[in-house]
Amino acid sequence: MIRMTTPAAQIVDAAAYAQAVEDAVKAAAAYYEGGTSPLDDDTYDRLVRGIAQWEDAHPEQVLPDSPTGKVAGGAVEGDVPHTVPMLSLDNVFSAEEFTTWAASLARRIGHDVTRFSSEPKLDGLAIAARYTHGRLRQLITRGDGTAGEDVSHAIGTIEGLPDTLSEPVTVEVRGEVLMTTAQFEHANEVRTQHGGQPFANPRNTAAGTLRAKDRAYTVPMTFFGYGLLPLPGTDTALADRLGESAHSDLMAQAAAWGVNTTASTAVPGTTADGVEEVLARVEEIAALRAELPFGIDGVVIKADLAADQQAAGSGSRAPRWAIAYKLPAVEKITRLLEVEWNVGRTGIIAPRAVLEPVEIDGSTITYATLHNPADITRRDLRLGDHVMVYRAGDVIPRVEAPVAHLRTGDEQPIVFPEVCPRCGSDIDTSEQRWRCTNGRNCHLVASLSYAAGRDQLDIEGLGHTRVVQLVDAGLVADLADLFTLTREQLLALERMGETSTDNLLAALAAAKGQPLSRVLCALGVRGTGRSMSRRIARHFATMDHIRAADAEAMQQVEGIGTEKAPSIVAELAELAPLIDKLVAVGVNMTEPGATPPPAADADPAEAPEDAAAADLPLAGMTVVVTGSMSGALEKLSRNQMNELIERAGGRSSSSVSKKTTLVVAGEGAGSKRAKAEDLGVRLAEPDEFAALVADFLP
Repeated sequence: MIRMTTPAAQIVDAAAYAQAVEDAVKAAAAYYEGGTSPLDDDTYDRLVRGIAQWEDAHPEQVLPDSPTGKVAGGAVEGDVPHTVPMLSLDNVFSAEEFTTWAASLARRIGHDVTRFSSEPKLDGLAIAARYTHGRLRQLITRGDGTAGEDVSHAIGTIEGLPDTLSEPVTVEVRGEVLMTTAQFEHANEVRTQHGGQPFANPRNTAAGTLRAKDRAYTVPMTFFGYGLLPLPGTDTALADRLGESAHSDLMAQAAAWGVNTTASTAVPGTTADGVEEVLARVEEIAALRAELPFGIDGVVIKADLAADQQAAGSGSRAPRWAIAYKLPAVEKITRLLEVEWNVGRTGIIAPRAVLEPVEIDGSTITYATLHNPADITRRDLRLGDHVMVYRAGDVIPRVEAPVAHLRTGDEQPIVFPEVCPRCGSDIDTSEQRWRCTNGRNCHLVASLSYAAGRDQLDIEGLGHTRVVQLVDAGLVADLADLFTLTREQLLALERMGETSTDNLLAALAAAKGQPLSRVLCALGVRGTGRSMSRRIARHFATMDHIRAADAEAMQQVEGIGTEKAPSIVAELAELAPLIDKLVAVGVNMTEPGATPPPAADADPAEAPEDAAAADLPLAGMTVVVTGSMSGALEKLSRNQMNELIERAGGRSSSSVSKKTTLVVAGEGAGSKRAKAEDLGVRLAEPDEFAALVADFLP
C-alpha cells in the first residue's frame, strides 16, 4: 500500500506562523491568478499543514488571512456568483488517514458507506461550464468558492467541453481544465516562438492559458468533467433526477451528453463497496500514473450515493462526503547546478542535468535528463536556474522548465560541446539529438555489452570487463568481430583459461542461432527496444524484408508512426555493412514462426491464408504477465515470457485493459491482477499457462 510521510512545516513561534501564512497566501494567489508560484505542491501542502498544526495548538492566535478553512487558500475572489458553492477538497496522505476519514464519515451519516466512487485527482484548474438549452454559454473559475472569474473567452479552445450537448438541457458541468503532456509541449513551443518564457509545468500552463485574453495565439487545453448540477431554468424533472442520482450515474450522463470524463482514459472512475476496495483502486491508479498523458496528484474518493452525500453535508471549505487521497509528489523545484554531456552506446550525445539534491517520491534526485540541445535552447535553460523536476515511479527524472519568475540575474548560459566529449570527433548536429560522427564506435564497449545482454544475444561470459579486454586488445571493432574470435586469441587474454574460453565460444555459437528479433535488438536501432524489435521481426519475418522496407512499409508495424519510421529505415541503411558482416559469419536473420508480408503488388485474394498461425494456442490473444513465475516458467525473464507469448501466436502487453484477453498471474501479482478481476479478464496461474503453451517452451 502507498505510504507517504508528508511532514508539516515546523513553525516555532507566532512570528514564524505569520510569515508562513503570508507565504502560503502569496503562493496560492500566484498560482490561481497566473499559473506561477514560488512553491511546488508538496512544499505548499507541508506549509499549510504546519499552519494548521500551529492553529490547533494556538486557537487564540489564528490570523484572519490564514489559508486554512478557505477555498483556494483564500487567495482569490470572483465576480460571478456560483449557484452552489464550488468547494475545495480536504486531503489525506496515507491508508491510515483515509480509513480514519471513512470511519468519521460513517459516524456522521449513521452507517457505513455502502458505495464509494474513485477517480483520478486531475492536476489542473477547476471550472464550471454553464449550458443553456444544450449550448455552452459561460465558463467560470472556482474563485473563492462563492464566486468566480468569467473566462468564457476560452470557449472553443478546450477539448472535451463541447459547444453543444447531445440534448438541449440547461445544466452546469463542473470539472478540471488541464493540459496533456503533448498539449504542454506544443504550448511551450508556441509560447517561445512568440518570445515568451516557457511555463514550468502543464498545471501552470493551463492556469495561465485559461485566463489569457490578449495573446496573439491560442493553444488547446483538455476538460474532464467531475460533476453535474441544475441551474435556474433547468427542467424540474431533470433537476430532481440530478439531485437524486449517484455520482457514478451523473458521470455516465455527462459522457452521454458528449462531455469528456475519465471514462475515456486508462484510469476511469470506478465504484467500490468498502475501504479495502478503495485502497486497492488507489494502488492501481498510482501504478498507472507515470504512463498517463496528463498529470494527476492523487485520487478523489466520494460517497457515491446522493443520500449519503446529503446526510454528510458540507463545511465552509470542503464537502464532508469527499476526500482527496494525495499521492507522493512527483515534481519539485530545485536548482540546476551543471550540465554534463554523456555519449550513449549508439553515439548519441545526451545532456544530463546536475541538480541541487531534492527528494521526490521517496528518492533523492541529483541528476535528470535534459532531452537534447534544441530542447535546452527552446526552454531557455541556464545554469543556476530554479527548475521544475519531474519523476514518477520508474520514470527517469526530467527537467520540465525553468521557473523564470525566480531568476535573480546571476544565471549563466549553458555551453554546448563543439566536439564529441568522449572521443573528440566531430558532432553531427543535423537532427535535434546530436550524435558523434563515429556513431557506435565512439562507445564500442557500451554497444557490445548491450548486444551481449540477456535480453539481446544472451552471450554468457561476455560481461563488461571481458568486452573491454577484447576492445583494448584490438580483437573486436564491431559486433560481427565477436563471431570470428578464435580459441587461440581468447586463451592469450589475461584470466582466460581453457574452460572459460570454451564456454564463451559455445555461447557465441549459440548466439548465432538467436531469433531475428534478438539480433535486431542487439543492433540497438534508435527508436526500438525489445518489444518493438519483436514486432518488426514478426511483421517482416526476415532481415532481407526489413532492409527492403521503406518508411511507408515500416509504418505498418504496430507502434511505428510517421516520425519514427523514416529514422528506423535510415539507421538500418547505415547499419548495412555491419548486417552484411553478421550474415557472413553465420548469424541467423529469420524469425521463427513468422510469415513475410505479401508483396506490394500481390492480389490480396490470392494471398495464402496463414492457417498455422490461426491454430496457435494464443492466436488473437493479448496477454499480460504479472508477478513471479514458477514451475516451467520460473527461469524465464520477462522478455523471454513475451517471446514465448508471441511464438504461441499472441501479443504481449505490459498493462491490463478491456482489450486484454488473458493475465498470467504469479505470486505477488498486485494491481494488474486486481484490475483483471475488476474487468472480468481471464486469469491463469503459471502452471496452467505453461501447459497451454507447452509446445513452445524453450
